[in-house]
Amino acid sequence: MPSVWQAGADAQGDRGIQKISKMPHVSWTAIVIDASAENCDDSASASLKQRREINIRIVLLGATGFVGSALLVEALHRGHKVTAILRHPEKLEKRDGLTATAGDVYDTDSLASLIAGHDALISAFNPGWTPGTVKPEMYDEQVRGTSSIIAAARKAGIKRVLWVGGAGGLEVAPGVQLIDAPGFPEWIKPGSRATSDALEQLQKLPELNWSFLAPSAKLEPGQRTGKFRLGGDQLLVDANGESRISVQDYAVAMIDELGSPAHIRQRFTVGY
Repeated sequence: MPSVWQAGADAQGDRGIQKISKMPHVSWTAIVIDASAENCDDSASASLKQRREINIRIVLLGATGFVGSALLVEALHRGHKVTAILRHPEKLEKRDGLTATAGDVYDTDSLASLIAGHDALISAFNPGWTPGTVKPEMYDEQVRGTSSIIAAARKAGIKRVLWVGGAGGLEVAPGVQLIDAPGFPEWIKPGSRATSDALEQLQKLPELNWSFLAPSAKLEPGQRTGKFRLGGDQLLVDANGESRISVQDYAVAMIDELGSPAHIRQRFTVGY
């Protein structure tokens, strides 16, 4: 089957579709981004789970981006308290449960002071894609931001860290990652490699209870169905060879993991 390469999202919400290339058996989108919730056997356990999720104090980075904005909506919907740290807090409309604060991810000390006292940090940080344009500097910018965010979390004593990952590092065959598959666009590779670097940084820190959620190859606007599959280090594909997830269901999976941790110190993925 043909495969469609699509660069899906940055912190500012840029999206673009790229050329069609031929690859057998699977259709996938080059994007760098399921956590299972606990099964509730009765109404009492369901009520307990709901109470446990309410009022988690979250710091969200990248809240105005394509993925970050979906995470914000889902977190507030669940009753969590969200502090969004961004360069231009005026871009966020006022909502119940939301505090928008000016901050810079590259200023480690200042960021640490802003995130101190929260229960968890969710990073949807991305320095920005320019669809179709190769930006070699993006790798360094993203790695520098990642290092600052992780250092700030450690300094602030934040143990629970959830990270928006990418599909590029997932396996499409034994020992073969999506980023190394034929047809993967060159302009996406710097950001994809930087996202894999974030995973490597997290893996070296046993004191953090991190979870790294990679999307399916195709991450796009859609519906919040709440119905999806979870996987590990391999790209998920459906019966038609498609690897896809809506950004709304990606957010459901991430906030599920926040409320009912099932992938501590693990990468996992979500798809239909």
